[in-house]
Amino acid sequence: MTKTTKNPRTCANGHEYFKSSSCPVCPICEKARKPEAGILSGLAAPARRALEGAGLTTIAKLAKRSEAEILSLHGMGPGSIPKLRAALKAQGLSFRKAE
Repeated sequence: MTKTTKNPRTCANGHEYFKSSSCPVCPICEKARKPEAGILSGLAAPARRALEGAGLTTIAKLAKRSEAEILSLHGMGPGSIPKLRAALKAQGLSFRKAE
């Protein structure tokens, strides 16, 4: 087995943390950014950032996209789709049908 080396890092806000990957995201900042309610609150950080990056921060905007479009976003995994589908259904909405 290969031992993973975690490297010390400091983010722009001064948080000190350790990471073994090249991912530049500070886990302390990311935890503070997580919304407590809404469609983004139940998602993992990469999926949340993918939707935010695409400007899909409301249920109405999400309903204008197909599942395939959402899955094509970098950071969005198939595990997030059921959560998004449930959030849409709770509002009487669904993903746009693929053409």
